[in-house]
Amino acid sequence: MVIARKIAYNVLVSSFSKILSTILALVSIGLITRYLGQEGFGNYATVLAFLSFFTAIADLGLYSTVTREISREGADEEKIVSNIFTLRIIISLIVLILAPAIVFFFPYPAEVKQAVMIVALSFLFSSSYQVLNGVFQKNLAMDKVAISELTGKIIQVVFIFYAIKFQLSFLWIISSLLLNMSVSFFLVYFWSKKYISFSFKFDWPYWKKFVKESYPLGIAAVISFVYFKIDTILLSVLKTSAEVGIYNVAYKVIENITFFPAMIVGLVFPIISKNIFSDRARFWDISNKTFKVFWLFVIPLIIGTVFLSDGIVELIGGKGFFASSVILRILVFSLGCMFFSNLFNVILISGNKQKKLMVIMVIAAIFNVGANLIFIPIYSYMAAAIISVATEFFVTVATLYVIIRDLKYFPKVEKFWAIVFSGIIMASYCFIFSEINFFLLAFSATAVYIFSIWLFRAVKTEEIASIISKNTK
Repeated sequence: MVIARKIAYNVLVSSFSKILSTILALVSIGLITRYLGQEGFGNYATVLAFLSFFTAIADLGLYSTVTREISREGADEEKIVSNIFTLRIIISLIVLILAPAIVFFFPYPAEVKQAVMIVALSFLFSSSYQVLNGVFQKNLAMDKVAISELTGKIIQVVFIFYAIKFQLSFLWIISSLLLNMSVSFFLVYFWSKKYISFSFKFDWPYWKKFVKESYPLGIAAVISFVYFKIDTILLSVLKTSAEVGIYNVAYKVIENITFFPAMIVGLVFPIISKNIFSDRARFWDISNKTFKVFWLFVIPLIIGTVFLSDGIVELIGGKGFFASSVILRILVFSLGCMFFSNLFNVILISGNKQKKLMVIMVIAAIFNVGANLIFIPIYSYMAAAIISVATEFFVTVATLYVIIRDLKYFPKVEKFWAIVFSGIIMASYCFIFSEINFFLLAFSATAVYIFSIWLFRAVKTEEIASIISKNTK
């Protein structure tokens, strides 16, 4: 079908761009860890945690709600996008003004507090283009967003190379993020004009109505930040910057892979939102296929990370971060849960169950903060990693339960055991040949898994043909 081919095209282009962006992000992490060391990288990770904090408190659920609303029949896209784009910029400016007051209360060195100010400015650009992403999602054009982000990332890495070559300070390294976000914003803004004409609009009654609808998602975003990033901030307060650095080398590897489930879910979100009530068969088909794709990726991802974590950490952070490999083996299970929770969250939002999603997030946040406050002082980053897995697992199971109970949808996977058995074969191969070269093992294990998938026909030929065939409609 045409939509399937369009999704496939977006997935391919976006995946290629995102993979390159991820590689560049990991390259930049490798450069920064080697240049700044454990303590310096810990400060860098702390500053980025504040970027996530600013994103969370200013979210208000606007991005997801815009995507949902403009995807519905008869939506006034220009009115929606113009008003919410304006509202988002105003909120970002408020965050920029309040940032100095927020960071003042934390026991950080002066350069870390100055870096937070730079990050607050970069947030002005990143938050503005995030609202526009809904336009690209609706038009199945997320490839343009991915290319914009890739361009910004390339410029950031070049700037980091420059800063390191000329031995520039920590603040110059942080400024590379501002350069990245501003470039990405202007490219997304330029391309958005192809799909919609919008301008600044100040419609206060509409803002109130829209925020009333979206605020549960906004609260969920704040809560999501609490259990997604609060561990880094608590580590920075309760432990040393070096321990923050060790934890975040592993965490950054995980964080840079989360683009994939988010990208897939972003592409199917408008379709799920459109069909969840009007065409249940279409909704089930899209949701089940997405669920299957996630299993196809999660199983080899976990297996590969468990066996290759030592090499991954050495490649990214160097020999000074060897302790991060154990953290990576733990956190990859959190990543596996994130794949499915991303999909389940979108289904709940599409089914107007965002308030129940918020309740789940609140419970997860309370558990996460409480557990981290108790165990980080005793077990440091090991506690943070295990608590992260437990939190993500709870969110995944809880959202699935609500979907089954309230929306009467139970996800199914064709050839599930064929996928699992392919993973067992991959794990056996990794165990037997664990001593060979890191790159050789990574590529050969992937080939073994793909061959096993083909051998057991876990993915049908017609499933591929339905996407690439020119005769499909």
